[in-house]
Amino acid sequence: MIDYLAHLDPVIRPMFGCYAVYVRRKIVLILRQRTTHREANGIWVATSKEHHPRLKKFFPSLRSIGVLGKGETNWQMIPERATDFEESVLHLCDLIVKGDAGIGKLPRVRSSRKRRVAVSAQ
Repeated sequence: MIDYLAHLDPVIRPMFGCYAVYVRRKIVLILRQRTTHREANGIWVATSKEHHPRLKKFFPSLRSIGVLGKGETNWQMIPERATDFEESVLHLCDLIVKGDAGIGKLPRVRSSRKRRVAVSAQ
């Protein structure tokens, strides 16, 4: 999968025992394969609810991530056990390469000022 994104110079960082994939400053995916909550293993897609209907047309196995809360979650996932997993991941990479607006989120910037204020108040 990363080979398909290689020309975009993706950055891969550990995150919560998984691996986050960043392209052009945006987090686009999280790769999860852990022994706990195996139902959450697969590819997590950084998206938001307004994009779900369109993305679900491309990816029939796309679903909410149960470990992130009840109901529909902004982030969606393609389970590693989905029958269309490999095909879906390649199509997902194609959408990322094309800059699909429904995939990717700019990470929140942590304010160093808040940390300094909290430290100086002690």
